[in-house]
Amino acid sequence: MLKIVTVDSPDQRKLVVQGRLVEPWVGELQRTWEEGREDFKGRKLMIDLKEVTALNQHAENILMDMMRHGAQLVAGAMITRNVLQHLERRRMEEKAAENHSASKRKEA
Repeated sequence: MLKIVTVDSPDQRKLVVQGRLVEPWVGELQRTWEEGREDFKGRKLMIDLKEVTALNQHAENILMDMMRHGAQLVAGAMITRNVLQHLERRRMEEKAAENHSASKRKEA
């Protein structure tokens, strides 16, 4: 079971995710993210994962996409902390690769 609660304030939208972030429910996070992305109006996006009890690769990919778009992810349990550390490393590696490609193009 998965529950996503949206909490809006003038400067932030927070998605509080509770339960198992696995199939078949992981698609709900993606729908919530895609539907709400246009409604941020310059606000920060925070994804609260403190009450997530499990997640799969599909969930990791969605969270990674959110991070790429500037979302801040907050973890509680050790498993989600480990996953978020892994995702942050992936994001930094992607950024470094993009910077490297950009500098190669400038040299050419």
